[in-house]
Amino acid sequence: MQNRGLMKELIHSLCCLPGIGPKSAQRIAFHLLQRNREGGLQLSKILAEAMLNIQHCSECRTLSEAVLCEICSNQSRDDSLLCVVESPADTWIIDQATTFKGKYFVLHGRLSPLDGIGPDQIGMDLLEQRMQSARITEIILATNSTVEGQATAYFIGEVAAKYQIRTTRIAHGIPMGGELEFIDSSTLSHAFNGRREI
Repeated sequence: MQNRGLMKELIHSLCCLPGIGPKSAQRIAFHLLQRNREGGLQLSKILAEAMLNIQHCSECRTLSEAVLCEICSNQSRDDSLLCVVESPADTWIIDQATTFKGKYFVLHGRLSPLDGIGPDQIGMDLLEQRMQSARITEIILATNSTVEGQATAYFIGEVAAKYQIRTTRIAHGIPMGGELEFIDSSTLSHAFNGRREI
């Protein structure tokens, strides 16, 4: 009976992962127990270590084992370029997919007054300190293209203007290989208005 309780607890615990419902959690639990106990033990060991040892970088606020993350401690990165993102995952995505060699600042969210998320909750005081003290010449706003993401980008742009820092916004529009007939009208409109010379 205790085994059955532990099995339920395992399945319930796996449901804390995004996109994992009870059925998926059940499949994962049975797979690990029946076919890959060694992998399950390794996963639990690394997961416990990560939960205890990964914190936030003191400068950019991404996830890091050290006080300063690899990007912030890398002397070859360009201190004059700062890319502002909503989550630590965004820094990974941008760094892997682009040739960006500047630094980052992670908001850990976006402005949403209805949800009680204001400038203090997204670290605007820390970002403004970076604007004042660092030699930033351009801030690249890479927030999501939601209403809240757009409002957050606009707000940061207004603050940056006080320090005569150029702000740019990443382009949003038609994905590579996308066909116009399958693109929704708001995305197409955004892409059309954001056109540039070739």
